Amino acid sequence: MPSDRFSKTPEPPYYAVIFTSLLAENDDGYGAMADAMHALALEQPGCLGAESARDADRLGITVSYWRDEDSIAAWKGLARHLVAQKMGIDRWYTHYELRVAKVERAYSGPEGRTVD
Repeated sequence: MPSDRFSKTPEPPYYAVIFTSLLAENDDGYGAMADAMHALALEQPGCLGAESARDADRLGITVSYWRDEDSIAAWKGLARHLVAQKMGIDRWYTHYELRVAKVERAYSGPEGRTVD
């Protein structure tokens, strides 16, 4: 049975925004802001879901899924998200990479999945 931690995306195509970051040692306030941005993203038109993980070495990956590029652009320019972006650059991240990809195929498993 799939975990509720996985986004329930529709049949492709749709878009994935992949945000990989290295968190600074002083991350005061980061957790609360990350939680707030996750919740805010899920409220946005066109957001299909998001998944996030961070390891012990402070490397994190968040993938958010979007219906289309216009939805991604609207999220990027949202005022509360702009504040979070600035705080991330100024305070929390030592480095980050952001990638946008079009999802053309998707499947899940292992239940019911066979390898040909």
